[in-house]
Amino acid sequence: MPTESPKPTISTLHSASIVLAVDFGGTKVESALVRDDGTLVEGSRFRRATGRDRSSSELADAVVAVVESSLQRVPEGTPLRGIGIGAAGPIDRERGRVSPVNLPVWRDFPLRETVATAALDAGYDAPSVLRLDGLCITLAENWVGAGRGIDNMMGMIVSTGVGGGVISGGSVVAGFSGNAGHIGQLEVPGFTEMDAPCTLEEIAAGPHTVAWARARGFEGETGEDLAKAYAEKDRIAVAAVTRSATAIGRAIASVSTLLDLEVVVIGGGFSQVTPDLFDIIRTAIDRYSRFEYARRVEVLPTGLDADGPLIGAAALIYRSI
Repeated sequence: MPTESPKPTISTLHSASIVLAVDFGGTKVESALVRDDGTLVEGSRFRRATGRDRSSSELADAVVAVVESSLQRVPEGTPLRGIGIGAAGPIDRERGRVSPVNLPVWRDFPLRETVATAALDAGYDAPSVLRLDGLCITLAENWVGAGRGIDNMMGMIVSTGVGGGVISGGSVVAGFSGNAGHIGQLEVPGFTEMDAPCTLEEIAAGPHTVAWARARGFEGETGEDLAKAYAEKDRIAVAAVTRSATAIGRAIASVSTLLDLEVVVIGGGFSQVTPDLFDIIRTAIDRYSRFEYARRVEVLPTGLDADGPLIGAAALIYRSI
């Protein structure tokens, strides 16, 4: 089977240029132009909704629309170095295809080709790279975020879903098919739903946490509702958030034991449900890690704002991943 060569590493950035970054997920697709210092070109960021209620063609149209809009903002005379695409997985790295867990209408969808064709139609023939969105956010944190320069780290997204990416020994861990880092799909010991084991995503993602709370009498409907109720010390909200954070901590304890991590950086909308989330995660790591070296892992909130996934997608090009 073909594999990528050479092994991807965190390398020196290329010279000044512009990269088109695309971030595709379960609720939205975004694009922007990103400079080689990790900043976005003003006015180049565009967003369209995705979601389970969209057809395959509607999802594709949303991707094409944001790509075309961003490319219209390329400064005159500035070459487009490449196109970096981060996507919810699983992905097929070799063929540039995606099968997002939360979007069942897309199975083996040619996302890289769709983006590249839209760019070509707009007059830009540039190399395109597709990688898992969790890896992209990890690259962003390692480049300009809370994990800057850390050689052994994991980045995590806790939002509509739960994803991740790993850098070990200064090298990107992409895996055979490009899906390394899918921490959200790990089963977490001690948690069940309807008498069946649960994956971390099914426990800790925002919508699943809200659903768990509602099944126990919580009347709110969103993560924001849960955050407000937690701040007011609502019993069910506190239990739901504690359950989510404990599961995250247990998962980190396992991964840190396996990979001997220095730092885990966590971002995503639901990671901001309460500052207490990180204290609960820390407590779980200390409790469930069997070895002292695994307990030493530092858990940090993201050092980036909502631009992080796009910055990470651009890093795929700038850092030759």
